[in-house]
Amino acid sequence: MNRLLTDQLIDWKDSLGRKPLLVRGVPQCGKTFLLKEFGQKFYENVIYYDFKEDNRLVELFEQKHKPQRLIKDISLLFGVDIKPKSTLIIFDEIQSCKIALDSLGYFYDDAPDYHVVAVGSFFETVSPSIETLTLFPMNFYEFLLARNSMLAEHLKESTFEEGAFVTFHSQLEEYFRDYQIVGGMPEVVKYWIDTESIEEVDRLQSRIISGIENNFAKNAPHSMFPKLSALWDAIPVQLFKENRKFVFSGVKKSWRSKDLEDALYMMVRTGLIYKVSHMDKPDFPLSAYASNTHFKLYMCDVGLLRRTAKIPASVILDTSNNFKEIKGAIIENIVCCEIKRLYEDEIYYWSAENPGRAEVEFIIQDSGDIIPIAAKYGNASKTRSLLQYSVKFKPKNTVLTSMDKDKKDVLPLYAFWKLKEWLKQE
Repeated sequence: MNRLLTDQLIDWKDSLGRKPLLVRGVPQCGKTFLLKEFGQKFYENVIYYDFKEDNRLVELFEQKHKPQRLIKDISLLFGVDIKPKSTLIIFDEIQSCKIALDSLGYFYDDAPDYHVVAVGSFFETVSPSIETLTLFPMNFYEFLLARNSMLAEHLKESTFEEGAFVTFHSQLEEYFRDYQIVGGMPEVVKYWIDTESIEEVDRLQSRIISGIENNFAKNAPHSMFPKLSALWDAIPVQLFKENRKFVFSGVKKSWRSKDLEDALYMMVRTGLIYKVSHMDKPDFPLSAYASNTHFKLYMCDVGLLRRTAKIPASVILDTSNNFKEIKGAIIENIVCCEIKRLYEDEIYYWSAENPGRAEVEFIIQDSGDIIPIAAKYGNASKTRSLLQYSVKFKPKNTVLTSMDKDKKDVLPLYAFWKLKEWLKQE
């Protein structure tokens, strides 16, 4: 399946100042598959090594040899002549060998002609001699590209003025509903396209969730595991309520913020969840007006959110006005994930001083502009909350995204991946 990150990998390969590359992302988002496929397409040879499955290279790194010596040793180990520029070296699960991660930067200084990519989960700090890219679960465009490549490519090349999204509204609406059920984990997407079996989708999503929980047990301190597991399970429970603000006591009545801060920090850092903090005033710097105690939590993939909460697909497929809170949360999660992919920056939300009166789901910074984004699950051509925000703060641009198909001022949800292009035309 084609992924958007491939273009950035090609740019990295061809760049004159190329550094060793670290591709990071949550488990099962397709990092290893993408890099192997990239290597096969653009290099003569690929050397792939998994630190979790094989410890032969660990001793070589522990001896602290220079990169040129390491490359010779790896060549002998694999029986392959590693050539500069024509061989891609992939180090998978590199977080399992800290000394190997720390040594990556030396390739930039001592062996810059060799193309080295490391793969792993999110990291606290990375050497300035290492370039980083993040692979997220598939967004709706990538899902559409796998499902109907001709339509996806046509929409990518189309401008909003050309009306392609309106022309294909019914088809896109159906695909977008599927995406709300399936999400963006590549294995799940592939199986859905091949079989359209919701039962199998549920099974695969459950297996991925179990794998995430197993990672908690393997990689986190033993005392933190119950908190990580409970926090993960509590996110959809709180997100599907009318007031989506996350409350620590909602995880366990006896727990407070001090009991869960370390678990929350770890899950945010690994990219499994996204924290959207409340802000009182949309002004620069945004972080100065953000609350440390009032925030919402979203999951990295809408399919995992649905499955963790055991929401049946029939709820998503229901076209009535039932299950409003669930459908609204599903849409917000999709929009949040897309914002994170586009900007990889902090996200905020705003609400009026009187609780429940008005709320704008997302506030972002786009270059020098602060952009309010209202996300609605149904047909909405205007929102009172966005209007109230506009009267109060007079933003240069506002964004309303919903399922309306032919409203000039509404960005369709299934076109939200073109947000940056939408903002340029405003």
